[in-house]
Amino acid sequence: MNQTAPNPQQGTASGFQLEFADASFFAQLSGALYWQEHKTLLVADLHLEKMSSFAKSRQFLPPYDTGATIKRLAQDIANTGAERVISLGDSFHRDEGTTTLSVQDADALSALTSKTEWIWIAGNHDPSEHELGGTCCESVALDGLTLSHEPNAEILHQVAGHLHPAAHVRINGRSIRRACFVSDKNRLIMPAYGVSTGSLNILNPAFEPVINRREMSIAVLGKDQIYPVAKRHLIGR
Repeated sequence: MNQTAPNPQQGTASGFQLEFADASFFAQLSGALYWQEHKTLLVADLHLEKMSSFAKSRQFLPPYDTGATIKRLAQDIANTGAERVISLGDSFHRDEGTTTLSVQDADALSALTSKTEWIWIAGNHDPSEHELGGTCCESVALDGLTLSHEPNAEILHQVAGHLHPAAHVRINGRSIRRACFVSDKNRLIMPAYGVSTGSLNILNPAFEPVINRREMSIAVLGKDQIYPVAKRHLIGR
């Protein structure tokens, strides 16, 4: 097993290439990873039905996030030719979100789960099984990698979500804050995929137990492409 730190390389027509633990992925601007060897699209933290769950607490926001996220998924599947989708937890903002989908969104999601092998990994927001098509499970082991929701320092060669990583970067007197992929030799943490999700600075203490900052590699989601970023450019706020 290759123990070297992940090394983001220049992007190709299929996406930005990320190497991790002997696996090669193509990162997409959406925040997905395409694992070409297995024809598998990885996504994390869709948080479907987030806006509808807010409405229950009388926070009335336009409930279009679910449809927009499903549309993004359909586009990534079409662009990559993925035959399998693995969603790494918090696919729904709450367990009851599986029952509040509009007819239009439910049909659109069903169209995707019926034409691909679909695996739903449990998250902290949506730990229960459902009947929306596909398979529900706690984690997936594939080619020496563990695919699961919450980063865990005791798991070697893990791909996870949960923390919604973002990098605040200052270069040449200008600063931006963008969602990102962050990794070290043992862990690759994916950005949140859902269109209405927040993010957490990768220099936040929450990342310290699961990402070794000395070995940290960062790939930031830009407007038109994904950029590798050196640690010296990071801002911790």
